Amino acid sequence: MDTKTIILGTAGHIDHGKTALVKALTGIDTDRLKEEKERGITIELGFANLFLPSGQQVGVVDVPGHERFVKNMVAGAMGMDIVILVVAADEGIMPQTTEHLEICRLLGVKKGLVVLTKKDLVEKEWLEMVTEEVSDFVSGTFLEDAPLIAVSSVTGDGLDELLSVLEEMVSEVEPKAPVGPYRLPVDRVFTMKGFGTVVTGTSISGQIRLGDEVSIYPKGKTARIRGIQIHGKEAQEAHPGMRTALNLQGIDTEDVTRGEVIATPGSLHASYLLDLNFLYLAGAGRPLRHRSPVRFHVGTAEVMGRLLLQSDELVPGSEAYVQIMLKQPVAVLSGDHYVIRSYSPIRTIGGGRILHHIPRRRKRTRPALWTELDILAKGGPADIIGYLLERAGVRGLSKS
Repeated sequence: MDTKTIILGTAGHIDHGKTALVKALTGIDTDRLKEEKERGITIELGFANLFLPSGQQVGVVDVPGHERFVKNMVAGAMGMDIVILVVAADEGIMPQTTEHLEICRLLGVKKGLVVLTKKDLVEKEWLEMVTEEVSDFVSGTFLEDAPLIAVSSVTGDGLDELLSVLEEMVSEVEPKAPVGPYRLPVDRVFTMKGFGTVVTGTSISGQIRLGDEVSIYPKGKTARIRGIQIHGKEAQEAHPGMRTALNLQGIDTEDVTRGEVIATPGSLHASYLLDLNFLYLAGAGRPLRHRSPVRFHVGTAEVMGRLLLQSDELVPGSEAYVQIMLKQPVAVLSGDHYVIRSYSPIRTIGGGRILHHIPRRRKRTRPALWTELDILAKGGPADIIGYLLERAGVRGLSKS
């Protein structure tokens, strides 16, 4: 049996049937909060295990669809191997359908499929019309040639076909090598009676074992791994792509919060300034001004900051090198994907990849400092190492 770790995530507008679909596939209701039950909407991230016919286990992340909770969706989309874009057959494309697809693209998700839910509520002619609408909508995106399946979570119609397609897609996902420092962006922190502090998240790099020492970044406090659970079962170690719960010894719940990163000691820095490769979405509507206040999302963190441009403004649909100056530090590495949302009104306006997590301040009056970023964005490994060595000089390079 294949033992590689896979994260499958949902995306889509509120009340389009994401949670109902996950329950139909797994038998698990991912709405765990009382408020979620009362309001009938997903607020926090939900998690479930899916066992495919082959026996392959898949971790499922169910994200909220309401616009007020898109920041939680961004956290959930991080680390997805496959995304299911859910569209209700009785409504079609809606605002968060568009925003969620953009977020997945900005975070580097490459593989997915489209599921039309609630097919039992519409006539055949209507379903055909919505299918055509959705096909046009995903044209030009990473979902352009993806499977499109209509299902009913109530009657079960289409679920067998969906499971068969997922089986094939999962088989195509490359196993993740446990390279680099161990990192787990924290999405939940709680106390378990008799055990103490527990954090959960998706392991995104490296590996961790029982008894290992870890640091909590960006604070830098240390703890020891007392226990590990993977998909709800006791384990000796955690690898990339695993939904992971860590029981931390030597630290209180007040000392670790959502958005922080559990990592190998000495592997990360507290960064207030970052070099970014930034795509300003065509649908953003108006030019973006130098020093505009924005919301920066990376991993499970949301931090306020200001975008520093090379020019006075950036027009929608353009791509540029920018810097972001943050109000609070983040613990990231070069190459991590991020999303930027406007300060007010709050909506997704762009994102991309971090080029350098310990940069120098790049002044607009010195264009040469900005052209250096071409090396980080487009250069090969030898070019990048050469640039970093030249910049480090006699100080040498740190491990991170």
